[in-house]
Amino acid sequence: MWKYLLLGLGLALAARGQNQNVEIANLREDVRGLSQRVGELLLRVEQLERENAELRRRSAVGDKSYATLAQVQQSLGDLGRELRAAIATSKTETLQQVAAQLEKMGKQTNAALEALSRSSPPRTGGGGGFSEDFPKEGVSYTVQKGDTLAVIARKTGAKQQDIINANRLADPSRITVGQTLFIPGGK
Repeated sequence: MWKYLLLGLGLALAARGQNQNVEIANLREDVRGLSQRVGELLLRVEQLERENAELRRRSAVGDKSYATLAQVQQSLGDLGRELRAAIATSKTETLQQVAAQLEKMGKQTNAALEALSRSSPPRTGGGGGFSEDFPKEGVSYTVQKGDTLAVIARKTGAKQQDIINANRLADPSRITVGQTLFIPGGK
């Protein structure tokens, strides 16, 4: 019964994670579009600077049929202000979207953790024994420099306690680089 409940919860959390990955991918695409627009605006500024240089050259020759230097400088100043305003607006909008998504993901995570904590059986203490209550399927993982049990659990999506029980780690803080661990339910 518990296995099916935990499996269902795991599948639900994985589906939420995929939805969140889609939302993050959408945000990344929005940022990419904004970056592209900024690039286009920068190209336009360069073009205006080239035109300004050409106007300066022609005005030195005496051709008065073009804009004055003051007019060009005014136009460049206006364009610069517009560019800064557009960048500030897009940054603000993007930050607001990211903040909303983070808040939403935080609420979903908290709700999932609460549901998980309500459905978990009480742990029995004593004797330093290891529980056999962990997924029997999983993956192997080789400990890398800087890894801790918490880091490995985060990387693989497994629970720390399941890793401890499956590998019978008497002292989880003493894992070593190169050590191979079985990660129950890991990916």
